[in-house]
Amino acid sequence: MSALRLATRTLSRARPTQTAFRSVRGYADAAPAADKIRLSLALPHQTLYENSDVIQVNLPSVSGDLGVLANHVPVIEELKPGVVDIVEETGAIKQFFVSGGFAVVQPGSLLSINAVEAYPAEDFSAEAIRAQLAEAQKNATSGSELDQVEAKIELEVLEALSAIAK
Repeated sequence: MSALRLATRTLSRARPTQTAFRSVRGYADAAPAADKIRLSLALPHQTLYENSDVIQVNLPSVSGDLGVLANHVPVIEELKPGVVDIVEETGAIKQFFVSGGFAVVQPGSLLSINAVEAYPAEDFSAEAIRAQLAEAQKNATSGSELDQVEAKIELEVLEALSAIAK
C-alpha cells in the first residue's frame, strides 16, 4: 500500500474531534529587548531604519498623534503630514518630516513605517517655514476656490512642519 493511500486512510478514520495534523503559527523569534521597539522606516528609494532597536516612536496619525512604546497593542495607522520623533537607545531624538504613509505595530514590539517621503529635521530652515506659513495664510482667504483649497493643504503641511521650527 502506498504511503499516500495509507495517510489518506488514516485521515479518513480520524474522529471529528481528533486532529491529524497540528500546525502552530508564531511570530519571528528575533524579538527586541523587553523595553525596546524594533523599528523599520522605509521609503520607496531608501531605508532609514532597518530592524533597529529604539525606545519610543511618536507618529502623526490621521486619528491623532500616537506614541509607540514596547509591547504596544497591534494597530495599523495612516500617517498624515507631520513629524515622526524617534527616541534611540542612546536617548538621542531623531526627527523626520513625513508627507504621509502607514505605520504598522505588530505583536512582539515590531513597528514598520512606510512613507512616501521623509526628511531629517535639520534639512529645514525655521525662517523659511515661517515665511511660507504667512504666505499660505494669506492665500487661504483669497483667490479662487481651487487656490483656497490648495492653500489650506499647504497650510496644514506647513503647520506640521512648524513643529520642527520651534
